[in-house]
Amino acid sequence: MACIPTLSYPLKPPIPSHPPWIHTKPYSHSHFSPESHRQPKRSVSVPVSFNPSGNSDLSLFDNDQETAAAPPMPAKEGRYEIVIDNDVIARLDLSPFQAATGINSPSSVKPKQFLERTIGFTINYKREDENDPREFSEFPDIRLWFVRLDAMYPWLPVLLDWRAGELARYAAMLVPHQMSMRMGVVFNPEALELFVVEKVFVVYSWLKEHHDSESPLPRLKAKDMARMLGFGIGDDLFDLVDHHNK
Repeated sequence: MACIPTLSYPLKPPIPSHPPWIHTKPYSHSHFSPESHRQPKRSVSVPVSFNPSGNSDLSLFDNDQETAAAPPMPAKEGRYEIVIDNDVIARLDLSPFQAATGINSPSSVKPKQFLERTIGFTINYKREDENDPREFSEFPDIRLWFVRLDAMYPWLPVLLDWRAGELARYAAMLVPHQMSMRMGVVFNPEALELFVVEKVFVVYSWLKEHHDSESPLPRLKAKDMARMLGFGIGDDLFDLVDHHNK
């Protein structure tokens, strides 16, 4: 019988203001398995700080004290920058992405150049009410644009500018969450788990198609991507995928 792949994430005490919700630090030895679903449903948060320019930063480490979110790291120099606005979003127009990156056909992409330069987004979105306090990830029309983008290019998360917070913001566009003044984005745990595992499968297979079978890069990049969102992926998961793809 094949061993069950492990997906691990650490837990911390509940947030007093939101009893059903909890948040994480990224490294742990507790494992995700079918037995974990017998526990009461709980939510996992990954701290993300947003600013009006649309940049965000994923903080891998957090503590229980109410401290200000770390400022976002600067965007990687020379990255592909996709600029979207209200008109682009309303029309579900992906042409700004295609024009900025040169990616017109999902099947023709060569990952290497994009892994080196990375991809980021500038969201020039004007609120109907200038006093609207919602973050960009809370606007349904913005989220719908990212849902369409993800449906067209499901491997995109691995190419994003992670250190500048683009992976965290991208996840917030696609995964159910709440906003916390202290902690930023608070994700639903089951939704985040499914998102991470699905992207690991997609990214691993996609990178393997473009690299020599002996290259460690597909596993490493898939693991790093999951780790940026607070999850540890074991080699047994990749072993099972490889074994059943023979």
